[in-house]
Amino acid sequence: MSSIRCLALLAVAFFLSGCSSFTDQSASALPRDAAWGLVPIVNYSQAPQAGERAEQILLSVLAERGLQPRHYPFVAQGVAPLIDDRERLSHAMAWAQAERLDYVIGGSVEEWQYKSGLDGEPAVGMSLKVIEVASGRVVWNNSGARAGWSRESLAGTAQKVLRELAGALRLE
Repeated sequence: MSSIRCLALLAVAFFLSGCSSFTDQSASALPRDAAWGLVPIVNYSQAPQAGERAEQILLSVLAERGLQPRHYPFVAQGVAPLIDDRERLSHAMAWAQAERLDYVIGGSVEEWQYKSGLDGEPAVGMSLKVIEVASGRVVWNNSGARAGWSRESLAGTAQKVLRELAGALRLE
Protein backbone atom coordinates (compact mmCIF):
# COMPACT_ATOMS: atom_id res chain seq x y z
CA MET A 1 0.00 0.00 0.00
CA SER A 2 2.76 2.47 0.88
CA SER A 3 4.65 1.69 -2.34
CA ILE A 4 1.55 2.60 -4.36
CA ARG A 5 1.26 5.86 -2.45
CA CYS A 6 4.95 6.65 -3.10
CA LEU A 7 4.57 5.91 -6.80
CA ALA A 8 1.48 8.10 -6.97
CA LEU A 9 3.32 11.00 -5.29
CA LEU A 10 6.29 10.53 -7.60
CA ALA A 11 4.00 10.53 -10.65
CA VAL A 12 2.27 13.73 -9.51
CA ALA A 13 5.61 15.46 -8.87
CA PHE A 14 6.90 14.38 -12.28
CA PHE A 15 3.70 15.57 -13.98
CA LEU A 16 3.76 18.98 -12.28
CA SER A 17 7.41 19.55 -13.12
CA GLY A 18 6.62 18.92 -16.79
CA CYS A 19 4.10 21.80 -16.91
CA SER A 20 6.66 24.57 -16.58
CA SER A 21 10.22 25.37 -17.54
CA PHE A 22 12.42 28.23 -16.34
CA THR A 23 16.03 29.24 -16.85
CA ASP A 24 18.05 30.54 -13.94
CA GLN A 25 20.93 32.97 -14.17
CA SER A 26 23.00 33.90 -11.19
CA ALA A 27 23.84 37.58 -11.43
CA SER A 28 24.88 40.21 -8.93
CA ALA A 29 22.17 42.05 -7.04
CA LEU A 30 20.89 45.28 -8.52
CA PRO A 31 20.01 48.33 -6.40
CA ARG A 32 16.30 48.54 -5.58
CA ASP A 33 16.52 52.32 -5.09
CA ALA A 34 17.93 52.97 -8.59
CA ALA A 35 15.81 54.76 -11.20
CA TRP A 36 13.89 51.94 -12.96
CA GLY A 37 11.78 51.97 -16.10
CA LEU A 38 9.64 49.53 -18.05
CA VAL A 39 10.12 49.49 -21.82
CA PRO A 40 7.83 47.73 -24.30
CA ILE A 41 7.68 43.94 -24.16
CA VAL A 42 8.06 42.68 -27.71
CA ASN A 43 5.28 40.39 -28.91
CA TYR A 44 6.52 37.36 -30.87
CA SER A 45 3.32 35.42 -30.24
CA GLN A 46 0.34 35.39 -32.55
CA ALA A 47 -1.95 36.96 -29.95
CA PRO A 48 -2.64 40.66 -30.56
CA GLN A 49 -1.36 42.98 -27.83
CA ALA A 50 0.17 40.18 -25.75
CA GLY A 51 3.17 42.41 -25.01
CA GLU A 52 0.97 45.20 -23.65
CA ARG A 53 -0.98 42.72 -21.52
CA ALA A 54 2.25 41.31 -20.14
CA GLU A 55 3.51 44.82 -19.32
CA GLN A 56 0.44 45.56 -17.19
CA ILE A 57 0.75 42.29 -15.28
CA LEU A 58 4.50 42.83 -14.84
CA LEU A 59 3.90 46.27 -13.31
CA SER A 60 1.85 44.71 -10.52
CA VAL A 61 4.33 41.84 -10.03
CA LEU A 62 7.20 44.32 -9.73
CA ALA A 63 5.19 46.38 -7.22
CA GLU A 64 5.00 43.25 -5.04
CA ARG A 65 8.82 43.25 -5.08
CA GLY A 66 8.97 46.93 -4.10
CA LEU A 67 9.78 48.30 -7.57
CA GLN A 68 7.73 51.11 -9.06
CA PRO A 69 9.27 51.57 -12.52
CA ARG A 70 8.28 54.43 -14.77
CA HIS A 71 6.32 53.04 -17.70
CA TYR A 72 7.31 54.08 -21.20
CA PRO A 73 4.41 56.19 -22.47
CA PHE A 74 2.42 55.15 -25.50
CA VAL A 75 3.70 57.13 -28.47
CA ALA A 76 1.73 57.28 -31.70
CA GLN A 77 3.60 57.98 -34.93
CA GLY A 78 1.21 60.17 -36.89
CA VAL A 79 -2.21 58.52 -37.06
CA ALA A 80 -1.09 54.90 -36.45
CA PRO A 81 0.94 53.59 -33.51
CA LEU A 82 4.43 52.25 -34.12
CA ILE A 83 4.12 48.64 -35.19
CA ASP A 84 7.82 47.78 -35.65
CA ASP A 85 8.94 46.48 -32.26
CA ARG A 86 12.61 47.35 -32.87
CA GLU A 87 11.60 50.94 -33.61
CA ARG A 88 9.44 51.09 -30.46
CA LEU A 89 12.31 49.68 -28.38
CA SER A 90 14.74 52.20 -29.89
CA HIS A 91 12.37 55.06 -28.98
CA ALA A 92 11.94 53.60 -25.48
CA MET A 93 15.69 53.45 -24.88
CA ALA A 94 16.04 57.08 -26.02
CA TRP A 95 13.23 57.94 -23.58
CA ALA A 96 15.04 56.07 -20.77
CA GLN A 97 18.24 58.04 -21.42
CA ALA A 98 16.33 61.34 -21.49
CA GLU A 99 14.63 60.41 -18.19
CA ARG A 100 18.06 59.52 -16.71
CA LEU A 101 16.96 56.02 -15.74
CA ASP A 102 19.57 53.60 -14.43
CA TYR A 103 17.89 50.35 -15.49
CA VAL A 104 14.98 49.31 -17.67
CA ILE A 105 13.09 46.04 -17.72
CA GLY A 106 11.96 44.69 -21.04
CA GLY A 107 11.57 41.36 -22.73
CA SER A 108 9.44 39.38 -25.08
CA VAL A 109 6.37 37.18 -25.27
CA GLU A 110 7.01 34.00 -27.20
CA GLU A 111 3.71 32.22 -26.49
CA TRP A 112 0.36 33.53 -25.28
CA GLN A 113 -2.55 31.27 -26.17
CA TYR A 114 -5.03 28.66 -25.20
CA LYS A 115 -3.90 25.32 -26.59
CA SER A 116 -6.30 23.64 -28.98
CA GLY A 117 -8.06 20.49 -27.90
CA LEU A 118 -10.68 19.44 -25.42
CA ASP A 119 -9.09 21.00 -22.37
CA GLY A 120 -7.83 24.24 -23.94
CA GLU A 121 -5.07 24.85 -21.38
CA PRO A 122 -3.49 28.31 -21.28
CA ALA A 123 0.15 28.41 -22.39
CA VAL A 124 2.53 31.31 -21.76
CA GLY A 125 6.20 31.67 -22.68
CA MET A 126 8.13 34.84 -21.85
CA SER A 127 11.59 36.30 -21.44
CA LEU A 128 12.59 39.26 -19.27
CA LYS A 129 15.79 41.26 -19.27
CA VAL A 130 17.27 44.18 -17.37
CA ILE A 131 19.29 46.65 -19.42
CA GLU A 132 21.72 49.15 -17.91
CA VAL A 133 20.65 52.33 -19.71
CA ALA A 134 24.03 54.11 -19.68
CA SER A 135 25.87 51.27 -21.43
CA GLY A 136 23.03 49.43 -23.17
CA ARG A 137 24.36 46.21 -21.63
CA VAL A 138 22.00 43.42 -20.58
CA VAL A 139 22.83 42.80 -16.91
CA TRP A 140 20.19 40.14 -16.19
CA ASN A 141 17.88 37.93 -18.21
CA ASN A 142 15.56 35.03 -17.55
CA SER A 143 12.98 33.09 -19.49
CA GLY A 144 10.21 30.70 -18.65
CA ALA A 145 7.14 28.94 -19.91
CA ARG A 146 4.13 27.34 -18.30
CA ALA A 147 1.03 25.50 -19.35
CA GLY A 148 -1.85 25.99 -16.95
CA TRP A 149 -4.76 23.76 -16.10
CA SER A 150 -7.85 23.62 -18.30
CA ARG A 151 -9.93 25.89 -16.06
CA GLU A 152 -7.13 28.39 -15.45
CA SER A 153 -7.13 31.77 -17.18
CA LEU A 154 -4.45 32.97 -19.55
CA ALA A 155 -3.81 36.07 -17.40
CA GLY A 156 -3.48 33.90 -14.28
CA THR A 157 -0.93 31.67 -16.00
CA ALA A 158 0.97 34.74 -17.25
CA GLN A 159 1.00 36.16 -13.73
CA LYS A 160 2.55 32.93 -12.41
CA VAL A 161 5.23 32.99 -15.12
CA LEU A 162 6.03 36.67 -14.52
CA ARG A 163 6.08 36.19 -10.75
CA GLU A 164 8.58 33.34 -11.15
CA LEU A 165 10.73 35.31 -13.59
CA ALA A 166 10.74 38.55 -11.59
CA GLY A 167 11.28 36.58 -8.37
CA ALA A 168 14.66 35.47 -9.71
CA LEU A 169 15.78 39.11 -10.04
CA ARG A 170 18.10 39.81 -7.12
CA LEU A 171 17.59 43.26 -5.59
CA GLU A 172 19.45 44.88 -2.72
